Amino acid sequence: MRTSINLTSSFSASDSLILLQSDLLGLDKFGLSKAEVDHVKKQLKDKANPFVTLNQYNRMVFVIQIGDKASSPKLLEDTRKNGNIIVAQLNTQKIKSAVVVDNLKIQGISTAIAEGIALGNYQFLNHKTGKQKDNSLSQIKIKSDNLTKAEAGQLQNQLDSVLIARDLVNEPLSYLTADQMAKDVAKLGKKSGFKVHILGKKQISTLKMGGILAVNKGSVDPPAFCILEWKPKKVVNKKPYVLVGKGVVFDTGGLSLKPTPNSMDMMKCDMGGAATVTGVINAIALSKLPIHIIGLLPLTDNRPGGNAIVPSDVITMHNKMTVEVMNTDAEGRLILADALSYAKKYKPELVIDLATLTGSAHAAIGAQASVLMGTADEEIKFRLKNCGLKTHERLAEFPFWDEYGEQLKSDVADLSNMGGPTAGAITAGKFLENFIDYPWLHIDIAGTAFLTAPDSYRPKGGTGYGVRLLYNFFLDIANKK
Repeated sequence: MRTSINLTSSFSASDSLILLQSDLLGLDKFGLSKAEVDHVKKQLKDKANPFVTLNQYNRMVFVIQIGDKASSPKLLEDTRKNGNIIVAQLNTQKIKSAVVVDNLKIQGISTAIAEGIALGNYQFLNHKTGKQKDNSLSQIKIKSDNLTKAEAGQLQNQLDSVLIARDLVNEPLSYLTADQMAKDVAKLGKKSGFKVHILGKKQISTLKMGGILAVNKGSVDPPAFCILEWKPKKVVNKKPYVLVGKGVVFDTGGLSLKPTPNSMDMMKCDMGGAATVTGVINAIALSKLPIHIIGLLPLTDNRPGGNAIVPSDVITMHNKMTVEVMNTDAEGRLILADALSYAKKYKPELVIDLATLTGSAHAAIGAQASVLMGTADEEIKFRLKNCGLKTHERLAEFPFWDEYGEQLKSDVADLSNMGGPTAGAITAGKFLENFIDYPWLHIDIAGTAFLTAPDSYRPKGGTGYGVRLLYNFFLDIANKK
């Protein structure tokens, strides 16, 4: 369910309201009786109550007292979570529209409540038949002196793009093959205004992308390599930014077959990085940000078909390095490596890759953050991590010492695709480092791209992690912050 977000200068007596208050004065102006105002004051004395709900039968009124707190990552996230609770109540009462009335002097709170509502309102119903249980809420209006029309439009663009990323991750392989995902991305590009160029298997072979071809050998479906580009006439960057997204549309593990329970059964999500890159570039294009940005999506599934690669096979990558494939379930790094090598042609300002790459990252920090490492300078990492705090799409930086790369030595090839028994997330990153010659960051989203149970406004299934994080990062760059 897409939730429309609009600014408004007024509201009616029949509108459901979400009141953001620094104090509880003047509540009678919003159609509350003295008894209701007294009830609100009594309830909010209990600090355990984040807000008060009033059901007036023809409408609902929610009162959230923020006080004079300064904006902080925790306050913004608490507000998003409140929005998620509110949207459930609005849908229960079959309410179609609500007005956020921002009576605060704090930046970001009306945006955060809208985020929680819109993201919590998400449903994936593409394969439901018969009478579908659509959520009722379709519109949020915001009355605020803290939000401009342009900012409201940017908010809409990024939230819509999160939902696009979620939808892509939630689609099963029975629909979303590599070829179908390429077509869907091209269709989206035509709609939103960014260019999409699709390379098929023949072109991938001509480019000698041995990693993508090797992973695809066990599949009956061909691979694809998508190049997305947004380049308006006036941009703030002389050299392009490049995003690379792992696009394994389903990962069985290949001949190094995964166990099914709690592993292979979730592996439609292994293209979460490609979904995020698509969402970020879509949001940037819709917002017409003055950024030159390119997205690279290597797409294939990983199956144990008749001609699948086997452990100990040696393959030659796009950059001419040879790799001994010791585990066919360490396939994501093979297709990412070809894309990272291809990215050199753009002489990029910065490359960021996103990938559901290792169980080690998930085991280390769970679903509360993604793992960050790479060679970009500290200022870039600081800015990105700061955007992670603001959006609650947090990043935990891992060490990236040269010693970890020693684990990737092979007796028969330039590299092995497997490290030792420990530090698997880091050795995967060190493997990728062999294919770059530019400032680069690697984000392992294995724990955050897909959830097995809902976590507030993050639903079960695809979360769209990284779209808001990177959109805000590039928005800051566009605004030269």
